[in-house]
Amino acid sequence: MSFPDAGTPALTQLPDEQKHQICLDVDGTLVDHYGHMNDRVREVCRALVEQGHHVQIATGRSLHATLPIIQQIGLTDGYSVVCNGAVTIRLDSSLEDGYEVIDKKTFDPKDALLKLREELPTAKYAVEGSDGNFYSTERFQDPSFGVRAIGVRFEDMLDVEAVRLVVFSTDSTAEEFGQTVEKLGLSGVTYSVGWTAWLDIAAAGISKASGCEALRQTLDVPLERTLAIGDGRNDIEMLEWVGHGVAMGQAPPEVKAVADEVTAHVDDDGAALVLERVLAASRPAQ
Repeated sequence: MSFPDAGTPALTQLPDEQKHQICLDVDGTLVDHYGHMNDRVREVCRALVEQGHHVQIATGRSLHATLPIIQQIGLTDGYSVVCNGAVTIRLDSSLEDGYEVIDKKTFDPKDALLKLREELPTAKYAVEGSDGNFYSTERFQDPSFGVRAIGVRFEDMLDVEAVRLVVFSTDSTAEEFGQTVEKLGLSGVTYSVGWTAWLDIAAAGISKASGCEALRQTLDVPLERTLAIGDGRNDIEMLEWVGHGVAMGQAPPEVKAVADEVTAHVDDDGAALVLERVLAASRPAQ
């Protein structure tokens, strides 16, 4: 897939055969590491939504931490994938809340929790339950949860029906943390290590790619008209799956290695540079 240089497109609704499925990571892609979205990024996302492209958020964030981003880019109808693919929502402005959860993949976190605590006794742990609540060891809160975690004993988390398990260690680098986790040989789950010593665990086979592929089939979009942009290790499967995968300029080497294209740093509006080309390619012939 290739796109011409950006121009000033006419914002008309596209026929279905010209629409792209556009899967967008949030942190480090649409927003910087302070959580700020630049106007240029916001405006091109809104323009693509207006044209009728299937613009979708694909994030490790939980639902309630994602909704403000969805609102910022003007997405009121369509779909998005949160919790690294474990939860899929359908957006519909006619619904009372503006959305509904249409798919949720859960797993039993007990085995992973016990193995991890044996190797990482000082790490912080949080489980996102199928009820939408977060249950965490004391003092573990994070904006990506979208809600305030409920402090519980470690043992209380073992029986939670989980959507996501999050582990954060302050005693290791991301590389050391990844090596420790790999050594454990966790079974029945899918995991990815973040920028820091941060681990996300989901049900086996679940990733942003699996969630986006299910939506691609629902929307009947050819794979060659799919585009994804991301910057983290949890984006690797998505960038491998998609028709055209774009890594942000600050992405780790292993993320850039699987991408079809590397764009500019998030601070330099790398996502907007790519999306503006899609917008230009979608304008009607004069």
